Amino acid sequence: MLADVSARTPEEACGLVAGRARRAERVYRVSNALHSPVRFRLDPAEQIHIFLEIEKLGLELVAIYHSHPNGPAIPSPTDVAESAYPETINLIWSAADGKWHCRGFIIQNGEVAEVPIEIVHSQQL
Repeated sequence: MLADVSARTPEEACGLVAGRARRAERVYRVSNALHSPVRFRLDPAEQIHIFLEIEKLGLELVAIYHSHPNGPAIPSPTDVAESAYPETINLIWSAADGKWHCRGFIIQNGEVAEVPIEIVHSQQL
């Protein structure tokens, strides 16, 4: 994820994280269909393809990530309004002081709650 969000700046990067029991096993980069520095929308065709692969592997969607290259490290009002997977962690990457930071949030019924996350740097994901 870190390499992806770094490489796609200034556009918001986005993708899906699959695993089991909220532990990431695979990270999928997805094109931002909006190609915007302030909004993202997962490319629908890529999203469907990845969902089919996740199901085939017996995994589940554990997180959706996107970046806020110039924005706050919290969900935007648009992020909250467009959140469609209430059981999934929303990982938001933001840049501050020349470094990327990641925070996790659950968004349910318009309410936002931060959740602890542990980032493990691995070439396998």
